[in-house]
Amino acid sequence: MKDTKTNNMNYSAAFEELQQIVSDIEDGEIGVDELAEKVKRAASLIELCKAKLTSTEEDVEKILQALEGGSK
Repeated sequence: MKDTKTNNMNYSAAFEELQQIVSDIEDGEIGVDELAEKVKRAASLIELCKAKLTSTEEDVEKILQALEGGSK
């Protein structure tokens, strides 16, 4: 579910937009007609955030392994 609008977004921007969508839904600011599109957008943003977090976790693991290997 790749969205061209999310391809170049960083984690902070995606998370901020996701928070705004959730807030709008909770406040009842989104009409029924717009709800499906907002939910699809939220799903794309969640996918992006998960991918960025996974990538960052992998990078941190590599760095930690390199540090452990270098100290022996």
